[in-house]
Formats: sequence, C-alpha cells, structure tokens
Amino acid sequence: MASCTALSSSIVEYFQGDGFYRCGYCKNESGSRSNGMWAHSMTVQDYQDLIDRGWRRSGKYVYKPVMNETCCPQYTIRCRPSQFQPSKSHKKVLKKMLKFLAKGEISKGNREDEPMEPPMEDAVAGDVALINKLDIQCDFKKLGDNIKERLEREEKKGKSAQKEESGDLIQSQDKRAKLGSGEPAHSVAVPPAPKPGKGADLSKPPCRKAKEIRKERKRLKLMQRNPAGECEGLQAQREPPSSLPPKAKSNQPKALEDLIFESLPEDASHKLEVRLVPVSFEDPEFKSSFSQSLSLYVKYQMAIHQDSPDECGKTEFTRFLCSSPLEAENPPNGPDCGYGSFHQQYWLDGKIIAVGVIDILPYCVSSVYLYYDPDYSFLSLGVYSALREIAFTKQLHEKTPQLSYYYMGFYIHSCPKMKYKGHYRPSDLLCPETYVWVPIEQCLPALENSKYCRFNQDPKAVDEGRSKEPDRVQVFYKKAIMPYGVYKKQRRDASEEADVLQYASLVGQACAERMLLFRS
Repeated sequence: MASCTALSSSIVEYFQGDGFYRCGYCKNESGSRSNGMWAHSMTVQDYQDLIDRGWRRSGKYVYKPVMNETCCPQYTIRCRPSQFQPSKSHKKVLKKMLKFLAKGEISKGNREDEPMEPPMEDAVAGDVALINKLDIQCDFKKLGDNIKERLEREEKKGKSAQKEESGDLIQSQDKRAKLGSGEPAHSVAVPPAPKPGKGADLSKPPCRKAKEIRKERKRLKLMQRNPAGECEGLQAQREPPSSLPPKAKSNQPKALEDLIFESLPEDASHKLEVRLVPVSFEDPEFKSSFSQSLSLYVKYQMAIHQDSPDECGKTEFTRFLCSSPLEAENPPNGPDCGYGSFHQQYWLDGKIIAVGVIDILPYCVSSVYLYYDPDYSFLSLGVYSALREIAFTKQLHEKTPQLSYYYMGFYIHSCPKMKYKGHYRPSDLLCPETYVWVPIEQCLPALENSKYCRFNQDPKAVDEGRSKEPDRVQVFYKKAIMPYGVYKKQRRDASEEADVLQYASLVGQACAERMLLFRS
C-alpha cells in the first residue's frame, strides 16, 4: 500500500445512475440517464482516455450517458483539423468577421444564429455552439441566386454590344463572350420554350456543375480587367494539355489559417485579439479578467438561455467553467502552453466579447463551452470560435505531432438542432460498444433508422480496453492506496462490489489501474 503523501494521481468518487431525469435536449422529464463521478483531481492523460470512452466533464463532474437507455444518445465527435476544409457557410462567417474588422460593416442579411443548446445544468455538461443547419441551406440558395443574376447580366451585356457593333464583329465577339457559359451563340436558332412537362427548355442555359460556373465567372472577371488578353486565353484553351503551364498555387483552396488571418488595412475599424488564459486563480491574467468574464457569462445566460440572475451567478460560473479537475502539465515534448484547462478570450477593441472554454489534452483540443456577448450575434461567434479552435489545434500539432484532433463534445442525431456538428468534416463518431472511431459518413445511414447504434461493423469486435482484472482497480481508502482485491477483504461488504465492477467496466482497465477510486 502507498501513502497519500506521494499522491499525484486522479482521485474520483463514482456515482451509479440510479434513475432517469429531465433531458436538456428533447425536454423529456424522465428520459435522460447517465453515470457520473466527481473528480477531485485528474491527470490530462486519464481524461484523454476517458473521453475516448464516451465520458465528458462539466466542471469537476465527469459523466457518461447510458447510451442504450437514454432518450437522446450522445455520441462523442471529433474533427480531423489537418484535413479540414471550411465549407461555403464557414467561409461566409470568416469573411463577415474580416469585413467588420476592416470597415465596421455589419451584415444586413440573415444572421447565423447560434443553436439554442441547453444550459450546462440541464444537459449535465455544455457543448460548444457551432453552426445552425439552416445556414448551409441558405448559403447554397444564395449561391444559386448569385449565379443566375450574373448570367442574366452577361446576357444583357451581349445584347447591348450587338446593337453597337457591326454584324460580323458581333457574331465573333458574342461567341467568344459566351464560350463555356452554357448560352447558345446568337447565330444558333433558339427553339420556343416547351410547355411544362414536355422536355427541356432549350432557351435557357443547360444545368452545369458549380465548379464550371465558378471558372466561367473567374474568366469573365479576368477579361474585364484585361480585354487584350482575351484572345490569348482562348488560344491557350485550344492548345494541347501538355503545353499548358502547371496550375498556380492560387488555384488551390485557401487554408483555414489564410482565411482567418487575412491581412487587414492599417486603418482597420476594429481590432480583435485572442488570448489563451490558463484556468487558475493564481494566474494574474485570469484573475484580472475574471470580473469582466463573469459579467459576460451572466449576460449570455440570461439573454440566450433565459436564466434568472440566481441561476447564473458567480457560484455557478465558477463551479462549471472555472473549476477544473485537470492538473496542469508542461512536459518538454508538449505544446508551449502546456496541457490543462484554458479560457480562450476574444478581445474586441479592449473588451471581451466571447470566451471559449477548452481543455488541451495529449491528443486533442476538447471544447467545453462557449459564451459570448449577444450584442455581437451578427458575427456568428459560435461558428467563428469553432473555426479558430480548429486552426489552433493545427498550430499545436506542428509542435506536438500527437496532438491532432479537435473534440466537439457530443453529436446528437435525434435532436435536429444538435446535428450541426456533423458539418465539420472530416469527422468521426465513437462507437459506444467497442470505442473505435468511425467516419461519420458511415454512421449516418444507421442513425436514420435507430437512435442508438453500434458503429463497428465487425460483429466479433469487442472493447479492447475493457476491464479484465477488477481486483487491480486502485482504491483510495483511509489515506492509503490499495488494489480492490485487498480492499474488499478488509471491508467484506458485498454491496459495494456491483458499483466497483460497473465503474471498472466504464472507465476501462487502464484508467481503473491508474485512477484512485475514493471510498469512505
């Protein structure tokens, strides 16, 4: 047995879920069920291993849903930042932020309203707000409208040019202007539009891929800037492919970092600064910003979640977002900021407008919660902060190669407003039975048919990290550490055995042998 004076391990108290309670997602009064434990302290490696088994923390409370019984199964989801490409909707949010910072422009269109996730108390743990599913749908619609308007403008230009120039010249220029545009040249007879249901309307441009349309729009822009180079461009198109120069790097999609850190003019209207602050009252920066951060949290909870002042005061803020069981670590092979819990503060013109609560672990950055100033909802700060956190993970990965994932909390397919996390691709979901990661594309068909799914398609696969030797579970009892096999001989209390066996099965053999299970 070891003395507690040499203690540097995780210490937890396990609580078996003995009933159902109100679900913060579907509002079922008795539909949610989970098991949990109070973490007095926890190493970052133990917490990394726990979230890789479906656990998640809220303050110092660490919990795991009973997946095959709870009303809204919550699947751990992670994104692969090294392969991440922002969607059109993501780029729209980043451009909106850049325009606001550069010129003070405020978007007058539809705002990317943040999804209304439940408060941390209702959901047991809060997830980071990212993106509303409708945003992407709206973005696709606007893209289609923009293409249609552009083609109509080009058609009008062609008609006006036809009146000004001679007939032969018109025909030649008109063909060049419409090359690849999908519109027929004026020398081609256009048949009348058919009646509905009688076939394609040949008077309208044929359907084309969006990629082709984007290329055409780019070509038209180049022609407008340099009319003399128009023929050169057309000549190049006719030459054999082998004679074409290699594609310039500018043709490649911009990296996320390039979109975020695009240069601003010297006379920019606003200044945005992101600061990473350790969650510790011993840290001077954390202490000096605590009051402002607390006020922002209260404002957010009251406006977004309709909390009363009594429900979101200093006690709640400290318990859920400032008290972490994770012990800070700074190994030489780790990131410069070290491992542990942090507040990523977004300072706009000298004041905090958003705070992302994150954990930096050996293999990932894990999102805990986000709160922001509702007055700046037009900036879609939930989406923006998630993209910044993905970029931050990539940055940490350069120094610490094994730190390569961004954990977004839980994906809840049965809750429409919680499915938005699946739009951050590529991403994986955790199999609730074998604890292996499966690409989300392979999981979605099964989730359409059933709320609860085993994602691992191998019927013979088992949980490789399962508890195999429960007597090796480490117990902390009367200021001493001992294996459960020794402890149960001293106590001779058979009623405890079921709890200890369940605890071991949920945390897995590795954590069961490292963490200390407190017994009074």
